[in-house]
Amino acid sequence: MAALLSTHGLQAFYGDAQALFGIDFELQAGEVVAIIGANGAGKSSFLKSLTGLVKVPRDAVRFKGEAIGGLPPGEIVRRGLGLVPEGRRLFPSLSVEENLLMGATAGRPGPWNLRRLYELFPILLEKRRNPGTALSGGQQQMVAIGRALMSNPEVLLCDELSLGLAPIVIQEIYRALPRITAEGMAVVLVEQDVHTAQRMSQRLYCFQEGRVSLQGESVRVTREQISRAYFGV
Repeated sequence: MAALLSTHGLQAFYGDAQALFGIDFELQAGEVVAIIGANGAGKSSFLKSLTGLVKVPRDAVRFKGEAIGGLPPGEIVRRGLGLVPEGRRLFPSLSVEENLLMGATAGRPGPWNLRRLYELFPILLEKRRNPGTALSGGQQQMVAIGRALMSNPEVLLCDELSLGLAPIVIQEIYRALPRITAEGMAVVLVEQDVHTAQRMSQRLYCFQEGRVSLQGESVRVTREQISRAYFGV
């Protein structure tokens, strides 16, 4: 079966500094794939390469059979990739609802709208008139997820959803994931918490210094294998 999203020998650079070295990756329709790895392993650079935030060769990234590497980020969103960025990156001058509506500017049809988002995260309905950045960290993460969903993507790219959040808040956010994927949306989940990454995904990749050091079915990969791939020892 042809992959929904794939990379082929993907290399990425920041100026003269190389961040990714020949990444081969596949995501099938409806699949949740986790990417784990230490800080600086290249996880965020990989997501930025998928979404046009880092320029890469056109044929290095393919979505639904078409080469999309290096296309403008807005064009990639319109094609069906949505990003929940690390650090949330909300617009401080906008309310919660205005931040959510920014995601809809892609104009893609689909099931996600304000009503459905408020059903998924009821606290956002209560806070909808508040400035987005006046919310707690967990609530801001819900806004960031909702903003991406409002673009009605076929692939949701999530960069460190649990970063800086309390364990009970992380659990609340991840409880929403099965409802998000229930209608077949595929997810790439960058996550430093290995236990959460394994529990929430079907397959995982481990990055180490910009390379894939391990890949496999999440339930079959052992902690010993992950430890070796994670730390390169």
